[in-house]
Amino acid sequence: MLRVVQALDGGICRIKLDGGSIQASQAEAVASVAERFAGGVIEATNRANLQIRGIGLEHGALIEPLLAAGLGPRKPAGDDVRNLMLSPSAGIDRQMLFDTRPLAEQTLVTLQTQERFHELSAKFAVQLDGGEALAMLEHHHDLWLSALVRDGEPWLAFGLAGVPLDKPAGRVPLAQGHALVVAVLELFLELARPDQIRMRHLLAEIPMNEFMARLARRVPLQPCLDWQRDVSIDGLHIGIHPQHDDRVYVGAAAPLGRLDTAMLRGAAQLAREKGDGSLRFTPWQSLLLPNVRRADADEVLAGLEGLGLLCSVEQPLAQLIACTGSSGCAKALADTKADARQLAERLQGQGHALKAHLSGCPRSCAAAHVAPATLLAVAPGRYDLYFRDATLPGFGALQAHNLTIEALGHWLDARPRSPLDA
Repeated sequence: MLRVVQALDGGICRIKLDGGSIQASQAEAVASVAERFAGGVIEATNRANLQIRGIGLEHGALIEPLLAAGLGPRKPAGDDVRNLMLSPSAGIDRQMLFDTRPLAEQTLVTLQTQERFHELSAKFAVQLDGGEALAMLEHHHDLWLSALVRDGEPWLAFGLAGVPLDKPAGRVPLAQGHALVVAVLELFLELARPDQIRMRHLLAEIPMNEFMARLARRVPLQPCLDWQRDVSIDGLHIGIHPQHDDRVYVGAAAPLGRLDTAMLRGAAQLAREKGDGSLRFTPWQSLLLPNVRRADADEVLAGLEGLGLLCSVEQPLAQLIACTGSSGCAKALADTKADARQLAERLQGQGHALKAHLSGCPRSCAAAHVAPATLLAVAPGRYDLYFRDATLPGFGALQAHNLTIEALGHWLDARPRSPLDA
């Protein structure tokens, strides 16, 4: 947040949210500065953060109100390293094994206040998963921890350079979770060269068993041979869903990850009036209003829809991801946002449901995981089409080359049962 990065359409300020959560008053502060000092464009990111685009020259004037709202780091040098992803429904999910938020708060304080961890790359990331049904399990993290219960006692399975669907490297009691995080990060910093900024870079040189042997000398570890993470349930980030208590949360997606100031202000007002005064952003570029009374849920959903948010997974635009595109990024070869909207209109007319990622270049900034289908721009309005294939690197298997959006529509009509269908 303290460093505004320049892009083709102006400056970008990323606001990291603790566990993806933001208070209504803080959301209103974001909307206000986006309106005053930028183009009014706010993006929900795939790491459950927010970013403001199109910032002019008044960087300090924009950042000051955000700091006053409590959206900054505990220490300035700790801004880049507060990369801890929680499940959006942490603490309220019906399937959760325990509430991960206390451990998350302890970990975030450590990351921001302990100077030795300020040496970590801004991309180094930790995931803490409480076993929720609503959980992003496809984004790779340098360290992941996932809840399990053995003989009535809470434990954390963990792994390195992967996802909670992988085979765990080991487990520790929940009470040792913070000590494990600290030990992993300290060991990484001791062993990694300056060019090895991610755990996968280090493990490409130092065998996993050697790293784990060193780790076991710092924290008592147990094997975790018989555990497998349940797959999360698709679509729980949109619509009305019961919590573990007698309340519900209501979710809606920002179209292609973008909110305007009216959307954010309106959602904040609904959260204040009908929820607990907070919003939670998700890795699916959507937002949740938690702790809503069941009697108010339909009204809240209608309110979010009235703001222009997507409130049903049946809406084609809710299934599409698109990067900034050539309107805001010099590296992009196509206007992916505009093309995605055109594609959504065609899909609506054809009755197709499509889970796809439109990427303006091979960097894949908009998706931290490989989507079922990827449209990779090769020229303005033209894309190569890939299907995800676990046996192949990158985006997967190339299906078609140099397609226009119109040609993709014809391609889908000729293959109605393609793996693209959502």
